[in-house]
Amino acid sequence: MRERRVLFWDFDGVVKESVDVKTQAYVRLFESFGAGIAARVREHHENNGGMSRFEKLPLYLSWAGRSSSAEEVSRYCDRFSAAVFRAVVESAWVPGAREYLEQNHERQRFVMVTGTPQEEIVAILDALGITGWFCEVHGAPTIKAAAIESALIRLECRSSDALMIGDSESDFTAAAATNVEFLLRRTPLNLKLQRTHTGPQCEDFVNE
Repeated sequence: MRERRVLFWDFDGVVKESVDVKTQAYVRLFESFGAGIAARVREHHENNGGMSRFEKLPLYLSWAGRSSSAEEVSRYCDRFSAAVFRAVVESAWVPGAREYLEQNHERQRFVMVTGTPQEEIVAILDALGITGWFCEVHGAPTIKAAAIESALIRLECRSSDALMIGDSESDFTAAAATNVEFLLRRTPLNLKLQRTHTGPQCEDFVNE
């Protein structure tokens, strides 16, 4: 990590231990449609941690037999955002993440690349007081690979001088698409990726 000019950071499960917060919010949104739908939603969310809610909610609404119109998806997005914002801000930091960001943001360039909606991730970073530690912040609907590719150009950085830090298949795929090395933050939800990813992995950032 310390040797790269630019570090691309995912947020949930990488900076904050906020994955379960969002799991519980999805389950509560759909539990009124039955235990089977709620369980299906939980399983899908846990297996697709880096996927945007703009992609997940239309799918979950279709499972529940509800309209997946833009209007209905927007309504569920608003309900989801209201349920998770404060809980995400108050969730625990991934060990070492805050310290690394604070100690190195003037020496390296940090770029946030997340599936959280743009306005929401900016508000979360503002609430945490760490917005200034990132030279760029990219949330949904921007595709992660596109965000990485465009940031490399603006920062005049070769892909070999950058590193993507993530915890999901979508993070890994974005890194591969842009020829950026991928550092996997291991969690109980990415055991499959731990087995298939042959590059660097870590439990936390205490000693990185």
